Amino acid sequence: MKTIYLDNNATTAVRPEVLEKMLPFFCERYGNPSSIHSFGGGVAAEIEEARRHCAEMLGVKFRDRDGLASEIIFTSCGTESDNTAINAALKARPGRNKIVTSIVEHPAILHYCEELERRGVEIVKVPVDGRGRLDMDFLKKSVDERTALVTLMWANNETGTIFPIAEAVRIAHAAGALCHSDAVQAAGKELIDADGIDIDFLSVSGHKLHAPKGVGILFARRTIPLTPFIWGGHQERMRRGGTENVASIIGLGEACRLATIEREAVQKKLAALRDRLERGITEQIPCIRINGDIENRLCNTSSVSFEYIEGESILMLLDMNNICASSGSACTTGSLEPSHVLRAMDIPYTAAHGTIRFSLSAANTEEEIDFTIKCLVPAIERLRQISPYWKGEK
Repeated sequence: MKTIYLDNNATTAVRPEVLEKMLPFFCERYGNPSSIHSFGGGVAAEIEEARRHCAEMLGVKFRDRDGLASEIIFTSCGTESDNTAINAALKARPGRNKIVTSIVEHPAILHYCEELERRGVEIVKVPVDGRGRLDMDFLKKSVDERTALVTLMWANNETGTIFPIAEAVRIAHAAGALCHSDAVQAAGKELIDADGIDIDFLSVSGHKLHAPKGVGILFARRTIPLTPFIWGGHQERMRRGGTENVASIIGLGEACRLATIEREAVQKKLAALRDRLERGITEQIPCIRINGDIENRLCNTSSVSFEYIEGESILMLLDMNNICASSGSACTTGSLEPSHVLRAMDIPYTAAHGTIRFSLSAANTEEEIDFTIKCLVPAIERLRQISPYWKGEK
């Protein structure tokens, strides 16, 4: 039976076009881009071409006379990019010892902030409302002359709710603070204009947009001093040590190129598939709720709470039909507690425990969505029949 993969916020398949672009750099063009000879130099040129494609996807213009996108730094993943940006901001704003973030950030942000808090850095977490929207008044009051960095995700990985990053940048800069956004889920799906909003740092992860795992991007504006998080050789213009992951960087560049070309068409397709899924669920299953900001969310993400049953049981029954979904973030799956995102939104425990995240890609079809709904309806009925909390339709 064919696998129906609806967990694309956890990871995505490498596109065939991306793999084809990568293959020569494993066995044929395996030179070290730092080498002085032409065999390595040719590889270095390909890396710069990939850098250009990444810059274009993020709305970063070329400011170097040699045409290189010097503000695009290749990393190992979104987590490294996030950590590097936070570390660099604290170093770039000496005397400021405060970071303002949100209560619903990815663990890559929250866990590092918790570690920094143990070292004496003040961490302020902006709350959200029941739709996952930031309390902007709280944000404005929290950013002051002691703030080094405001770091907010571009879009939430569980609900898809999109944050007003351009406004956050203005608030940060007005107080002399820097601004970073974890754009891991938004990259390739939303229009990102780093130059237009004048953001200081942006993080991207390759495996969320059909590039391989183990490669990411940090956009770091050249006017901000960047202290490397990983020290080593002269790679990435002395901003990130370590021999480049060449094949994956080439793949990431191609994935960014394709995402830039196809973004509007993909947005339209994914939004239609998401709405088809939610419509089918809403029409056929009682006592459900769609989480997040329905009017302002990612085109591919649907967080659905099925009340009075457990999400893990739903996933197991879907898996028996080769349907892959998630109970939330892949980085928190396995916990018996509802996700920190749902708790922050004050979703009732009777609903939060039964929450499933469906996240789509352009490879999904209407037939797959219809089959998922067909399998989901009896699965929910079966689980509610044996639930001690289910008393019939409310």
